[in-house]
Parts: sequence; C-alpha cells; structure tokens
Amino acid sequence: MKKIITINPATGHELNEYESFSDEKVSKLISATQKRFSEWKRTSFSHRAELMNKAAKVLEDNKEEYAEMMTQEMGKTYKSAIGEVEKCAWVCRYYAENAAEFLKSEEVETEASKSKICYRPLGVVLAVMPWNYPLWQVFRFAAPALMAGNVGLLKHASNVPGCALIIEDVFRQAGFPENTFTTLIISSSQVEKVLDHSAVKAATLTGSGPAGSAVASSAGSKIKKTVLELGGSDPYIVLEDADIEWAAEQCKTSRLLNTGQSCIGAKRFVVVDEVYDEFLEKFKEKMALASVGDPMDDVDMGPMARIDLRDEVHDQVERSVKKGAKVILGGEIPNKPGAFYPATILTNVKPGNPAYEEEIFGPVATVIKAKDEEDAIRIANDTEFGLGACVFTKDLEKGERIAEEELNAGCCFVNQFVKSDPRLPFGGINASGYGRELSYYGIREFVNIKTVYVK
Repeated sequence: MKKIITINPATGHELNEYESFSDEKVSKLISATQKRFSEWKRTSFSHRAELMNKAAKVLEDNKEEYAEMMTQEMGKTYKSAIGEVEKCAWVCRYYAENAAEFLKSEEVETEASKSKICYRPLGVVLAVMPWNYPLWQVFRFAAPALMAGNVGLLKHASNVPGCALIIEDVFRQAGFPENTFTTLIISSSQVEKVLDHSAVKAATLTGSGPAGSAVASSAGSKIKKTVLELGGSDPYIVLEDADIEWAAEQCKTSRLLNTGQSCIGAKRFVVVDEVYDEFLEKFKEKMALASVGDPMDDVDMGPMARIDLRDEVHDQVERSVKKGAKVILGGEIPNKPGAFYPATILTNVKPGNPAYEEEIFGPVATVIKAKDEEDAIRIANDTEFGLGACVFTKDLEKGERIAEEELNAGCCFVNQFVKSDPRLPFGGINASGYGRELSYYGIREFVNIKTVYVK
C-alpha cells in the first residue's frame, strides 16, 4: 500500500506516516456506511441533535490538541486554529438546534385532501475536502448532512490525514454509531471509484477548479448531485468616502488570514483614484507590520501549507512582474527553512497580468486603481470567479445597493471582510462553483425535496 508521509511546513520535518486504504477496504467501508444509513435515516431529530451537541462538546474539550494537529500539518497559526475548532462547535450546535425546523414538512393547499413538501435524506454523501481549513470545511458539511439523516464519507487532502482521522473520532466520541461518518485515507486517483459506487448518492467538494471539474464530471456521468465551492479572486472596492483606516485594516486582515490561503480571502483591491495613494500608504504600512514565524507562537502568519504551494505563489509574482507589475512590499522567498512567504503587495497590474487574471493563494495583494465608482465595479466584476466581494463606503445605502445589485458574487459584504457564518448561505457563482453550504439552504442541498399528494 502507498504510504502518506506528513511534513511540518514550518520546519520541513516529517511528522507521521499513514497507509492508504486499498480499494477492497474502501468498498467494504462504503457498504458498511450504506447499511448504517438504513438505520440512521429513521432516527429522530432530537436524537441526532443530542449527539451533535455532544460532538460540539468533544471539540471544545479537546480544542488545544486539535488545534496543534492543524498547526503541525498545514502551518495554520495556533491561535487561529483554536478559533477554527470553536467555530466547528458552533456549526454543530447551530444545526442541532435548527435542523428540525429547517426540514419540517410544509403543507400546500391544492385540490387534494392533503399535499405537502417533505425533506428526506439522500443517503451516502462523499465529501472531498481541502487542507486550508482542515476541520471547518468538513464540519460545515458534516453537521447539516448528518442532522438531515445522511451519512458521510470523507476524502481529505493528503497533507492533513491526522485532521481527517480526528474528525471521524469526534463523531465516534460523541456517540454517533460506527460508520455514520467515515474517513477514507485514499489518493485522488481513487475518488472516481468511490463516486462510481452505487451506494454513493452525492458529493461535495471544496478545492480548486480542476478538482471540482473532475469530481463534477465523474458524478455527472452517473447523474449524482454535487455541490462545489471552488476558488475565488475576491475584489474589495474602496470608494472615495470610505473610512480609509478601517478599510486598510479590514483589507489587511482578509488578505493575510490563514497566510493568504483562503478561498474568500481578499485578493484584488480596487481603489478609486481620489483615495488611491492614501489607501495604498495605509495598507502597505499595515501589511509591513505583519509578523511571520513559528505558527505555535503569537504571530500573524505561519508558513504556507507546503513548499510547492509557496513556490507556485512566488512564480505567479515573478510572472506578474515580467508583465509589468511592481512589487512595493515583499515578493522574495526568505532564506530560512520552511514554506514561508512574506506579505506582498503588487501594483500597476493590468488585464492580462497573472495577478489580475489568476487566483493567488498566498499572502499577495494586488492593488488596482479605478477612475471612479463605475470603473471600480467594472474591474471588480472583470473575473471568472464569483465567491466573495466587499465595498467600503460611509454611505450605507449606496454600499448595500452595490453589494446587492452590482457585484457578481455569492457573498457580498459592506465595510467588513467576507467570512462564513452558519446562519448565512455560503457559496459562489461562475468558476467559484455552485450550490450553497450553511443556513437552511445548506441542509437542503442533500435531501430529496419530495412532493406528497393525497387525493
């Protein structure tokens, strides 16, 4: 069997070794999960809620241990990893409290003696998840899916198998029956076989465009439902009446969150000419103060998740410079061990430049000058992506109008960096994917919306 060796990106040292599951073992686990579904779907919402609340407590009781695993496997700062575990507990409690109401049958008046809409689980759902939020990405799928009566299979990223096994163990410790949620330690090449299995009814993927396309194509050939949350190149518009100090702080926070490795992290900063110089000065000042170091320490950024990912980001910076971009901060690989990269700012970026067209999944900000509000909106929407967007203005009515009517993205914020919240739907459009996670929309993605008509 193939071995998976995890590497600490802060030091380059090996952490642990895991053995990939054989196809035969995977098939047996899928069958066991299918069998579990036949029982789990008949459990009450109150019973599921009781277990989901226990899962939240397991997370909180062990948050230091789980946070350290995330920090070791992918370099997330320990303080942000603690916050991630706490957010996972929140989403568990949210769906424990609200799932029954979200999936309550709805009567509809027709010519029948009774007609209603019911929500029933689909069955086994496969989750293909990324490394950047190793626990949160999974729990925001698992909590609603299990509360709806589905059962889950997890194929996690190959550099965070320890986190993947933690998630399975959380549900086990909480009292969920065996095989309600199962981690598969498998390679990407084995995903198609899992999707081909007749027991697997749907799939969700968070990750890159190519990965999403591959899973959607495979699932689509079998007529299986998918939800995709893919990349983003989120634009943040700064208008002439914005609070520049606040805007610069929010933009810095969003760009450097998770060392820049966030789908909804701000990537492109579109600033109107009138306040461009003032914003750039403030933004550069704040970005330059970001501390980088051992992620177990109290720093703003740790390393990126892998050396190859760091090198890919640096290649994008270098290609952007060759196309005319100017580096006004950072842009050089530090001469020390680990996958570290500094906070970086690029200016003079035009259409056709890699920094304009591509998602840069690291701590690199692209600041673009716009003539006015109309031009800023045009530039913001000039992208194949559509995950998040933000506008900064003191005119809240105008900000709301731009967010609601003008920006082409699934999550549009005013005067606050984009973030996910269990109470609000999360997802994108265009190359950023389709479908929604979280809120009552998320729990309804993997159910049979069934019409019942009684004459």
